[in-house]
Amino acid sequence: MSAKHPIISITGSSGAGTTTVKDTFEKIFKREKIAASFIEGDAFHRYDRETMRRKIAEEKARGVDFTHFSADANELEILERVFAEYGRRGVGRTRHYVHDDSEAEKYGAAPGTFTEWEEFSGSDLLFYEGLHGCAVTDIVNLAQHCDLKIGVVPVINLEWIQKIHRDKATRGYSTEAVTDTILRRMPDYVNYICPQFSQTDINFQRVPIVDTSNPFIARWIPTAAESILVIRFAKPQSIDFPYLLSMLNNSFMSRANSIVVPGDKLDLAMQLIFTPLIHKLLERKHRMS
Repeated sequence: MSAKHPIISITGSSGAGTTTVKDTFEKIFKREKIAASFIEGDAFHRYDRETMRRKIAEEKARGVDFTHFSADANELEILERVFAEYGRRGVGRTRHYVHDDSEAEKYGAAPGTFTEWEEFSGSDLLFYEGLHGCAVTDIVNLAQHCDLKIGVVPVINLEWIQKIHRDKATRGYSTEAVTDTILRRMPDYVNYICPQFSQTDINFQRVPIVDTSNPFIARWIPTAAESILVIRFAKPQSIDFPYLLSMLNNSFMSRANSIVVPGDKLDLAMQLIFTPLIHKLLERKHRMS
């Protein structure tokens, strides 16, 4: 953690909805005139798309499921150095993983490859969004560097529905191909993704209130109005729950550290919760400057 150069980390698996949370933070940064540096978890994958395919095939021949969820498939040591350097000096470096043709046109690199590393500096804070922002292993401890850690965790069937629909619509995968990926990733999901949500300061868990019993045949993703949000705070004593309950209609507390909010209030809930927390980080930053 760094009072002078704060880091915000959004952690969640593929299809969890971390991009939605990032969009809300961008609105807050724009409204509050906050300059943020952004880094994406995909930029710290260890292998490009073609190399990863070969690696998966090699490991499968050995009877091992190798996935992007694994620490070994990512440059977590480099990511920790970026976090540490930003915390010390407010500088760092990142790159982009090019997912598709539209990003290829934007970044000038082929889909499935990385752009060159680029330096960044001069921002009020650093914002990370990806798979491993709070990862703790025998080699790295990313959570210790982050000043605000947020988990985005739909219940598992909803997460699968969102991933299936996203990968079919944007990446052209079949349901069978996405299902195979889900099954291969399960051990790494349990070992590397789930433990991070015990490191976070706040977790947002979206829970559908419609039937999602068989996510592999679901024809559409439950809408926000067909969901509720369970928001858990690691340090509830610092949260003004009466204010949140008054501002978020039909919300209620389910535990002393948790509030339940209608699903279509996600954006408002995040803005009400995160805006004062971001201001606290920046006030502390300015006191240290």
